[in-house]
Amino acid sequence: MHYFGTLVPKGDYMAWQTTQENINVTYKNDFDLTVKFRKLFPEAVTPQYAQDGDAGMDLTATSVRVTDTFIEYGTGIAVEIPHGHVGLLFPRSSITKLPAGVSLKNSVGVIDSNYRGEILARFELPYTWNKILDDVIREMPLKGDKVAQLLIIPYPKVHLEEVQELSNSNRGDGGFGSTDKK
Repeated sequence: MHYFGTLVPKGDYMAWQTTQENINVTYKNDFDLTVKFRKLFPEAVTPQYAQDGDAGMDLTATSVRVTDTFIEYGTGIAVEIPHGHVGLLFPRSSITKLPAGVSLKNSVGVIDSNYRGEILARFELPYTWNKILDDVIREMPLKGDKVAQLLIIPYPKVHLEEVQELSNSNRGDGGFGSTDKK
């Protein structure tokens, strides 16, 4: 079973053509993808691109939960990501403007195509000392602010094949920073 395919013209849009059954993905106007979403609360804001050419749609906080180690934003949004695609959740770049800096607890959020719950963005707080923590929380986005970005992209279904040897490459087994030494 594989999920590889090709984009083929279908009138004024492109369709994903594959040999795998039960994959029904339609791209309109080159690579536009229609994804169903649901507002879980009336105050939820429809995810949207801030500018033409942006890769991620901005997500707005509808709730904020703070603990000693993280701050979590609910977006009030659930999505139906098409099979063969994944949602990737990143912090907005404005988060980097905070004096102490924060990051998503799991670095990049992965939203699988079978998940239908609320999209949550949980940020790790860098310090647990009360004064510094209070200063960081005071600088964090509030309910109604844009907090994260959502990218939805296709991915291949990977089949691993165990072998005794891998092919040679110019890098070989050079790891962390090995390409800087050349």
